[in-house]
Amino acid sequence: MKILVPVKRVVDYNVKIRVRPDGSGVELANVKMSMNPFDEIAVEEAIRLKEKGKATEIVAVSIGPAQSAETIRTALAMGADRGILVRTDQTVEPLAVAKILKAIIANENPGLVIMGKQAIDDDANQTGQMLGALIGWAQGTFASKVELGEGTVDVTREVDGGLQTVSLKLPAIVTTDLRLNEPRYASLPNIMKAKKKPLDETSAEALGVDLSPRLKVIKTAEPPVRQAGVKVGSIADLVAKLKNEAGVL
Repeated sequence: MKILVPVKRVVDYNVKIRVRPDGSGVELANVKMSMNPFDEIAVEEAIRLKEKGKATEIVAVSIGPAQSAETIRTALAMGADRGILVRTDQTVEPLAVAKILKAIIANENPGLVIMGKQAIDDDANQTGQMLGALIGWAQGTFASKVELGEGTVDVTREVDGGLQTVSLKLPAIVTTDLRLNEPRYASLPNIMKAKKKPLDETSAEALGVDLSPRLKVIKTAEPPVRQAGVKVGSIADLVAKLKNEAGVL
């Protein structure tokens, strides 16, 4: 069975985000970029399924500028078999991403799609659900455990009330949550081998997908700076401030 894993290039989670002076968006110049952490979990889960003999091939897909090839190479170094880059320099909204993935699925015919539940740059949490609706596949979102059977996949989901297990008929879509696994580090030999693995490049136009934006960002602003706290000399002072200044008593 072939597994398709979309991976996204985002600002590294350790980087402190800065807003552009004109409020047009987040500053990306000279900023460290890396694979979306939820997508790393998806790649790791696909590799584990292949190591168990449940999958035969892992295809990593990324949509973005030429530098997104580095993100695919990271997935290849972790253990994916080949990559596909849908190259574009414009911002791609979740619906357009879902349409591109639908076109790639039609070409690749995977038995399972494993993807991060959301990207840490926009936190949209929409692409997996939209993809499922577009192609009519069953979906298991927020997965904390995945077990492949004969023609089915059991997905344990993290929901508000605890855990829920659903059984899906393949082909299906699974979106990963943080507690599904701990992604591995790519070893130096695997990083070198990844350079020789196939990486194909295509475009949204070639796949017949219109990337025209449907959303308009009016303004991007940093959250207000948190005011410094104060020290009080006694419990009586604390109660007075809570009552007279904070208004919580």
